[in-house]
Amino acid sequence: MLVAVALFALMDAGLKTLSERYPPFQVATLRGATSLPLVLAWSLATVGWKPLLRVRWPLHLLRGAIGIMMMASFVYALKRMPLSTAYTIFFVAPLLITAMSVPFLGERVGPRRWAAIAIGLLGVLVVLRPSGEGMASFAGLAVLLAAFGYAVSAITVRVLARSDSNQAMVVWLLALMALGSGALAWRDWQPIRHDDLWLIAGIGVVGALGQYAITLAFRQGEASLLAPLEYTALVWGVLLDATIWGVLPDTATWIGAAIIVASGLYLIRREGGRVPAEPIAPP
Repeated sequence: MLVAVALFALMDAGLKTLSERYPPFQVATLRGATSLPLVLAWSLATVGWKPLLRVRWPLHLLRGAIGIMMMASFVYALKRMPLSTAYTIFFVAPLLITAMSVPFLGERVGPRRWAAIAIGLLGVLVVLRPSGEGMASFAGLAVLLAAFGYAVSAITVRVLARSDSNQAMVVWLLALMALGSGALAWRDWQPIRHDDLWLIAGIGVVGALGQYAITLAFRQGEASLLAPLEYTALVWGVLLDATIWGVLPDTATWIGAAIIVASGLYLIRREGGRVPAEPIAPP
């Protein structure tokens, strides 16, 4: 799990670098297209092609559309804010998943968990600082939109997991992301620079290895024990920001991160392992 989180952080650093030179939908296309061949090969080697075709297409199409929106929003935000700040805001996703589980999955959420959700949202306001000079901008709202998309996608995963394989969910998400984002990016497509090819290839390899690692982790370990390790992404975000871009989170971001992470850890403990087998970092 720790390896998976580190790999996804490196992938996001690569996406942030590409976002400085290419439109968000083009970056989302490159993310899906580069990892797809490796993930497809892994899926065919483990389950074969039949489970990839016998799926619930309406939910996969919905998840694909959400994935396009989620990735494009996150890439848009990465261009305009530090990686650690984007991660901090994105950590609200588990809180949204718990809240959405009530109307969509019929799960019961008690007053303590609702209080944890409210406190976590307060932490987001601390980071965004809507009344000050913080990140209450389109970038901050874009991360919130990505977190909302992740939460909806996670709800669909809980439904799809009853009938479809993990491999099918990953393959079709990447395929639909590549095709859909590619169609949206076509008009503004920028020529790929030759010196970016190694970075694009690296994103594909690291993203595919990260997906394999996290699938292996949730297959062998308990979700309630693994999920807290996802918050180590913040450590990687800070290290990458300081090393590559020379920036560090400010005091408000640290305070907001502490509030959001504490709320998320409390919810994970109360959930008793009923957490989605997906990384907090975007796909």
